[in-house]
Amino acid sequence: MTKVMGAAMRRIQAGNALTAFGIGFTVPFLYIYVAQVRGLGSMAATSAFVAFAVSALVALPLTGRVIDRRGPVPVVIGAAVAASAGALSLGLSTGIVPILLSALALGAGQAVMQPALATMIVWCSTPSTRTRAFALQFFMQNLGLGIGGLIGGQIVDESRPASFTLLFGIEAVMFLVLAGVILTVRMPHAPSIKDAVPRDASQAGGSAWKRLLEHKAMVKLLVLGFVIFFACYGQFESGLAAFGTEAAGISPSTLGFALAANTGAIVVAQFVVLKLVEKRRRSRVIALVGLIWTVAWVIAGFSGLGHGSAMMAAAAFITTYALFGIGEAMLSPTLAPLVADLAPEGSVGQYNSAFALVKQMALALGPLGVPLGAGVPMLYIGVFVLVSLGIAWLALRLGKQLSAVQDKPSLLKGEAVPAPALTAVEPERVPA
Repeated sequence: MTKVMGAAMRRIQAGNALTAFGIGFTVPFLYIYVAQVRGLGSMAATSAFVAFAVSALVALPLTGRVIDRRGPVPVVIGAAVAASAGALSLGLSTGIVPILLSALALGAGQAVMQPALATMIVWCSTPSTRTRAFALQFFMQNLGLGIGGLIGGQIVDESRPASFTLLFGIEAVMFLVLAGVILTVRMPHAPSIKDAVPRDASQAGGSAWKRLLEHKAMVKLLVLGFVIFFACYGQFESGLAAFGTEAAGISPSTLGFALAANTGAIVVAQFVVLKLVEKRRRSRVIALVGLIWTVAWVIAGFSGLGHGSAMMAAAAFITTYALFGIGEAMLSPTLAPLVADLAPEGSVGQYNSAFALVKQMALALGPLGVPLGAGVPMLYIGVFVLVSLGIAWLALRLGKQLSAVQDKPSLLKGEAVPAPALTAVEPERVPA
């Protein structure tokens, strides 16, 4: 059983990394491709990004039920084929309508892959090994995105549309490689924390969404997840970028260095942070991330005050992005495994899809910070300082809803892997 799980996990992680590599080829250049290379203007490019968000919001509510009924493997393969077709079509399209249709297919495929791959990782891990598995996934994704973006930047040429077609073609091939790798995976049914949701007659029956929304701990995690993604990922390339360029006078090249610092912090810190995170309570780790991001927003505010030199402002801004990266490295082995451990048996796909949906909603609303970041910069900083403190408060509140094992999975380090299911362990029964 352990060997099967290990072989399956290696293939899943390899497919994940190759897909991230392909996505990294195209994402940084999509705006330039639509607006300038195809000559369709900024509104068309913005519409393409909106199409990504809309397709995800439409597809994800339906995805969880299919994963739980049919299994994650066919869902990943179907999503990969759809994304491949969308990527290839996008690289060949010249008009606004085919570009939007291609973006819808690509966005839906990428969105559906997330909870399906997460469910595969859950099935190939145990509650005590899940933390490290999701940390490795996050590390490989960022490494793939970074390398893909770096190589893609050397290939693209705005005067040659064929160079962009090549990029989207490579992305399409990477999705097909993912489908091929997943086809070879033998999926075990891994142990789970049994009775993650209390057995209550009032919760029996009804739709999967109704049962999920009656699960108080999961609802609090969804709220917390929305705030986290809105305050961090939703601001990276929108409000915070607007603040940096408008208030702090940051040049586009410095913004590029800041994004590189974010990725570098994740890659360097991931496994150092993991050793500190995996033996501590998840709720307190998330609360600490909120405090780290509070400091990051304060430093960002300093860069916009204009009291120092341009070099000091740039250094402060780059430091902000690096601190966000450290927080992300702490969250990657915390949030996704917690979603899995909260899910009752047979509902992992539904819970993963709900969390992915919340993430997409937060990212779609992220640009709402642009007017504040560009027009009222210090108010923008103040709002997100409070939001980051709110993350710490919400995390501590969530901790009160979690069982000992859900909050601190290292308590299960000594469990027998082949067991069909694991009962939530009470604190007084945990061996020394």
